[in-house]
Amino acid sequence: MPTLKYFLTEGAPRIYSVHKPVTTIGRGQNNDLVIDREGVQPNHVQISFDGRDFMIEELAKTSILAINGKKKRRARLVHGDRLRIGEAELGFSMFAESVKKTTPATDGETTMVLGASEVAGVRKLFAFSERLIKIQSLDELLEAMLDDVIELSHGQRGFVLLLSGAGEGSLASPAAAEGEAAPLTPAPDSGNRAWVVRASRNVQKTAIADAAGGISDSIVQRVVGTGQPLIVSDALADTTFGKSDSVIAMRLSSVMCAPLIQQGEVIGVLYVGNDQVKQLFTRAQLDVLSIFASQASLILQNHILLAALRQDKAKLQAELRDKRFGDIVGSCASMREVYRKLEKVAATDISVLITGETGTGKELVAREIHRRSQRESGPFVTINCGAIPENLIESELFGHVKGSFTGAIMDRPGKFHVANGGTLFLDEIGELPLNLQVKLLRVLQERVVMRVGSSKAEKVDIRIVAATNRELEQMVREGTFREDLYYRLNVVNLWLPPLRDRGDDVLIIAKMLLSKYAEELASSVQGFSPAAVTAIKKYHWPGNIRQLQNRIKKALVLCDNRLLSPDDLDLGVAAEMAIMPLEKAKEDFQRRYVLEVLERNNGNRTQTARDLGVDPRTIFRYLEKESKPIPSPGGSA
Repeated sequence: MPTLKYFLTEGAPRIYSVHKPVTTIGRGQNNDLVIDREGVQPNHVQISFDGRDFMIEELAKTSILAINGKKKRRARLVHGDRLRIGEAELGFSMFAESVKKTTPATDGETTMVLGASEVAGVRKLFAFSERLIKIQSLDELLEAMLDDVIELSHGQRGFVLLLSGAGEGSLASPAAAEGEAAPLTPAPDSGNRAWVVRASRNVQKTAIADAAGGISDSIVQRVVGTGQPLIVSDALADTTFGKSDSVIAMRLSSVMCAPLIQQGEVIGVLYVGNDQVKQLFTRAQLDVLSIFASQASLILQNHILLAALRQDKAKLQAELRDKRFGDIVGSCASMREVYRKLEKVAATDISVLITGETGTGKELVAREIHRRSQRESGPFVTINCGAIPENLIESELFGHVKGSFTGAIMDRPGKFHVANGGTLFLDEIGELPLNLQVKLLRVLQERVVMRVGSSKAEKVDIRIVAATNRELEQMVREGTFREDLYYRLNVVNLWLPPLRDRGDDVLIIAKMLLSKYAEELASSVQGFSPAAVTAIKKYHWPGNIRQLQNRIKKALVLCDNRLLSPDDLDLGVAAEMAIMPLEKAKEDFQRRYVLEVLERNNGNRTQTARDLGVDPRTIFRYLEKESKPIPSPGGSA
């Protein structure tokens, strides 16, 4: 609101608002501003507002009026004019302000005291910063910011303009998102890109219907080109912009414009204008506008990053839908062979033996077999044969009766009883003691269980799925695993390939684990750096998926950056694959090459054998992995 500052002979000036269409000044008590000073007439001057300009004129022939030291009878007031009425001196301002005064400090120096307008600006910035924490909607934040800027600057309207394509479309205007034509302005040096009005507000704190009609293209282009904020005090009279078509058409007066900058590049502008009052804006207001523009840039940057994260998540989910088999992730040739077998055996009740290195996901495959079987509604019970002491494992498997041994204070069912009607998963079956292997074989053959300390046989209806990372066939030859039990368990074998042999699956699994655990651990990490992606694909992963999972969990907890680096994952130079013996390297290469050719032939084993010049049974042996961890090929690769 325009004000008059009345300078007294002693003390701080007095501030009067000019809020009426006509404001009278004089010695008489009937005036709006009463000044009892030498030379001031009863009715000295009046200030009138015609909707665009403030005009001052004398009311008496004997009145003395001087503006900026020059005598006038009638003149247009602009911001900063100094008025002399008789012996009284006044200052005209287009907005509410107070004088800056100095006060002595304790050390003898002087301290600057902010005026009302500066204090208001600081308060608005503080209030807006608090709103940043509470408001999540981008539209609400931008509108709140524009309302504050308009109120502080006394502008009529404010806009946030963005270069179309900023944030890959994530910042498109609501109108554009709904399929309507958003107001566009040609952008300088941007090819086919255009400026989009992302938010607009007026003094009534509502959106502007025809937002493009209140913006000067030439002023926006100047700010974008220079990257510097700009004040235009009288657009029509300005030598640079006065001839602009947009300025002439809209009859613009006062304009402020500040750039929105992201990573050194102008992505938009914050634009404020008043078409009725000239010389409205000051350099101090432009500084405040620039601060708000910086806040807007941060808001937009965070929104872009969040939108990018959501897009990455959606993309990952789409990829997982294409490369997922239930809860199992992967699409390499060897995993597709696992899926093919799993789908066929799941519907039956035959026993399945899952083999592969530790950490390859054997329990996940076992659960998928149960989920796709007719026993899905029944229990899925897991027991780790290597994690239970030998003197307790029989009781864990088959249960016991009260008093059968010290500590058996009551009857207790075993895992076979608990799994009745469902699936029992015997993990690490190779660790089962020989004496229990005999009892397990009897249960599998007769489908009856006898508790420890009991002579009563109890029938059970279960399906057995076993898993091991050991070579059971070798153990059979060594006499540490019963041959008859081995063949009873190994009706169908599912061999899971190690992570290092699954190609791009390792990256898909890594992204899936990152997305899952970042949400669970409330981590701000959004992805992997390019170097980390390369390191993940190159690393040997001896612990397979379990090792990858643990590395990602640890990195999410300890990392302070948005992207995980190789060092965060402990995949620096020291983690590169160790040199292996030539024969082992040869075997690994042969296996990977066979699987690669099999993938190129869409899983056709006959065609793969023909291409490689080997017997089809050789391809089968590579896929089955029954005899060795890395089977010997039946012919030349």
